[in-house]
Amino acid sequence: MSDSPVLDVEGLAVTIGTRRGPARAVAGVDWSVQAGQTLALVGESGSGKSMSVLAATGLAPRTARVTGRVRLLGTDLTEVSPERRRRLRGRHVGFVFQDPMTSLNPVLTVGRQVSEAGEEHLGLTRRAARARAVELLDLVGIPSAAQRVDAYPHQFSGGMRQRVVIAMALACEPDLLIADEPTTALDVTTQAQIVELVADLQHRLGTAVVWITHDLGVVAGIADTVAVMYAGRIVEQGPVDAVFAHPAHPYTVALLAARPDPAARGADLVTIPGAPPSPWELPTGCAFFPRCPVRGDARCEHELPPLVPVSGRHQVRTFYPQATDGEDR
Repeated sequence: MSDSPVLDVEGLAVTIGTRRGPARAVAGVDWSVQAGQTLALVGESGSGKSMSVLAATGLAPRTARVTGRVRLLGTDLTEVSPERRRRLRGRHVGFVFQDPMTSLNPVLTVGRQVSEAGEEHLGLTRRAARARAVELLDLVGIPSAAQRVDAYPHQFSGGMRQRVVIAMALACEPDLLIADEPTTALDVTTQAQIVELVADLQHRLGTAVVWITHDLGVVAGIADTVAVMYAGRIVEQGPVDAVFAHPAHPYTVALLAARPDPAARGADLVTIPGAPPSPWELPTGCAFFPRCPVRGDARCEHELPPLVPVSGRHQVRTFYPQATDGEDR
């Protein structure tokens, strides 16, 4: 296996032009993911998780200004033409989004939708692409795939539709799979099935996965590394065991404390007071300062904390890291 990342993001920043003025969605993030590994991007809604991935793969809104460097399998996507970027993305990157019904065309059979990528990017004939579609539907656990290949999306349950979307994402055997909140619209049992399916496919195919979520329970079970985002920046990142066992940023500590605990049934859920800052009015210092229980000196309010090492590959962006004696595992 190559030591080079499948996707390597350096200094990625995204500012979106709006009627209210420029909104800073992502403010200079660095992350990468290796073949066969899973990177989890976590944080509240609006933290920049999805936008950083969309911008990295050339799918940011037209009004967005994107800077930084993004390398896909060693090719700098910021230096190639839009058409070349589209071809690379179609061949090497698969996407699974939150709501399968917005990813599927209701007037086309699922087989046709799964086979399109093979025809477009692999040069398969229509017959070969259809046969490949049956194989993929079977791979993701669609019962009687040969018979259901000509069915329409409305004839499948929500969980089965998401399996179809995963089959579409895998049609070109991509090096990278991006899963953006892929289980949010599903019931708990189906969520677990989809998580297990993606993990199994990754093990078999060696695919790199970027999993975008706010569900830390999912992260603990599937990720190798985790990057916690807040107000467009990464505030903590490292091996998932190290970050979960010894969180060093107050925001990470608060997110972990807010997880539902089955053993504390009937107790009030822990919440984080306040709300994230507006992307139009970001503070000059630490963006988490107004909500932070630590609330250090004036540096926190007026200076941006650097990203500093905790131990090994575990890093945190704060002047006052929480006590930790963890090591990378």
